[in-house]
Amino acid sequence: MESVVQVRSEKVQNLQQGPVILRTRLKVWFITICAIILIWTGVVQLWHLRLLSGFTRLTKLSVCVDETMQSLPPLLPPRNYTSNGFLQVSCNGGLTQMRAAICDMVTVARLLNLTLVVPQLDKSSFWADPSDFEDIFDVRHFIDSLRDEVLIIKRLPKKFGRRYGYHPLVMPPVSWSSDMYYLQQILPLFSKHKVINFNRTDTRLANNGIPLELQNFHALKFTPKIEALGRKLVHILQQRVPYPYLVEVGRLFPKGPRLKERITTLLNMSIYAFPWWKEKEIVSDEKRSQGLCPLTPEEAALVLQALSIEKDMQIYIASGDIYGSEQRLTALRTAFPKIVKKEMLLDPEELQQFQNHTSQMAALDFIVSTASNIFIPSYDGNMAKLVEGHRRYRGYKKTIQLDRKTLVRLLDLLQNRTLSWDESSAAVQQSHEERIGQPARQRVIEDKPKEEDYFYANPHECLV
Repeated sequence: MESVVQVRSEKVQNLQQGPVILRTRLKVWFITICAIILIWTGVVQLWHLRLLSGFTRLTKLSVCVDETMQSLPPLLPPRNYTSNGFLQVSCNGGLTQMRAAICDMVTVARLLNLTLVVPQLDKSSFWADPSDFEDIFDVRHFIDSLRDEVLIIKRLPKKFGRRYGYHPLVMPPVSWSSDMYYLQQILPLFSKHKVINFNRTDTRLANNGIPLELQNFHALKFTPKIEALGRKLVHILQQRVPYPYLVEVGRLFPKGPRLKERITTLLNMSIYAFPWWKEKEIVSDEKRSQGLCPLTPEEAALVLQALSIEKDMQIYIASGDIYGSEQRLTALRTAFPKIVKKEMLLDPEELQQFQNHTSQMAALDFIVSTASNIFIPSYDGNMAKLVEGHRRYRGYKKTIQLDRKTLVRLLDLLQNRTLSWDESSAAVQQSHEERIGQPARQRVIEDKPKEEDYFYANPHECLV
């Protein structure tokens, strides 16, 4: 009898515990399913962010792409790594030369697992511009947009300051160096010095062939005040009649033996002031015959006419002060009356904040140059090369890359009447049919990176 009662009691307990066990199991299943949903949601979001970021690891151009008129991708999680030391950089040159240098130095910091200090800008060379990094570029955006690649700080920790008796190693890295140079020769120096200051940064990284994982997009963004005024310039040009406009960039040099002699003297004096500048004597006629001189205003007018640029086309001159002032533009303005500069399109008060800041003024020209419907550089300097690369990145916008060596020969033949206008014009057009900024593979020369196609002018591997 007791055993029967006990069995019945156990059955009653089991019946009573059944709903409890069921609820417990349901709760466990519910928690498990929720966890799985959350995990997959996180995975999908991370994957989606990678897509939105534009495939962040493409090439070292990444940090150099300006986002003046583009939406920006969401920020990625910070990269977690052990820093091998602090890298300071002092960028030399003008705006575009410093931009390219910053791109290279971010790549070096990423390669060596370094902490990068916000770059210092050149204030004492030809440009003599007192602007700091934060006067031209958005510092917060620079730091945040690269946080999944490199830790960037605004200044060194106090313990590495000079007031505490610490002196960093100051050196210029070897020009056009590969990743192995930095891994084998530079990285070991950080174990001893902790802080290294690269005091010259132009063309210090190999032109091409850098590992594809060392990259990121959209890091260099102009300050809001520069962007706003740049957008206003573009809007003004687009509202003018006729709408189509081209940009002519580079300092237009005058003709005449006295003026050429004066310019040569000034250049030679400047070059002697910089001991690392190897070429001390410049022979202008020789340089011109090799296509290494900017076009004169007279030559520019003839070339634009030969390329069938219409007389009423708006032409924006993207440069600083022109040698000989406005009178030197007489020939060009006669051929193309609708020539404008930023000083003609904006109120003096709007430009006043940028006066005596050549890099900030150049930033305005850079914005207009990348947005124009046609871009024709009269000289292939740093400005022209970076603009060309940005225009390729933005859909291969038409960029006529002048073959100045051929042009000088044709112009001389035209001047001495060996060629007629129709013959020279046809030759100019034929020689530039394949020089309009269309997709093209980079010319790579083994062990001669300096002679290769310049990466920032043709970032081919980033665009295919």
